[in-house]
Amino acid sequence: MEDSNLSEYKDIIDVISNTIHRKVKSRGFTSPDFTIPIEVSSRHVHVTRDTLDVLFGKGYELTKLKDLSQPGEFAAHEQISIIGSSMRVLERVRILGPIRKYTQAELSITDGYFLGLDLPTRISGNLEGTPPITIIGPKGTLSLKQGAIRAARHIHMTPEDAILFKVKVNERVNVEINNEHGVIYKDVIIRISSNYRLMFHLDTDEGNAGNIKGTGFARIV
Repeated sequence: MEDSNLSEYKDIIDVISNTIHRKVKSRGFTSPDFTIPIEVSSRHVHVTRDTLDVLFGKGYELTKLKDLSQPGEFAAHEQISIIGSSMRVLERVRILGPIRKYTQAELSITDGYFLGLDLPTRISGNLEGTPPITIIGPKGTLSLKQGAIRAARHIHMTPEDAILFKVKVNERVNVEINNEHGVIYKDVIIRISSNYRLMFHLDTDEGNAGNIKGTGFARIV
């Protein structure tokens, strides 16, 4: 290839690179690597059909407040209260829909201190040996022998995302967030499904530690 052609291609590459840089900068990134959206998840509960019947009455249906980042999931208008071993009450804990195969409270470490619970860090649905809690609804009360966890920080992604980021299901990675604090979160679990949307999930304690306000972006390091 002649030098003139090489120069022409270089000019084209420079134009493309500069265009990408401008678009990335305009969206608040400092590097094209920071492409994983961050979402801070507040305390919430998932419930079974039987649990919802006890708390709100037989045949009660959740009413959608807003859609969540993961397809098909939503925050419901319905809220409950939780009592732990300290006998303190954590009020106005929101239910997330749709109905699940298990009843589970996802709380922060701070919530655990308040309730007197030693919360294990678990992936959603892994409830064996977790602390007991009592859930109070407008129509009834339910005491669970287990069901309170601190959700393990994780990234939801599609199989195509996994190929792009060169990771596999349940792999643990380190994730850096894009702000002046330069926080790196260790042991972030990769969760893969064709039903997922790319998102890095943290709880409120973790979000506060990284000074994450609203949304942000992260990268795997």
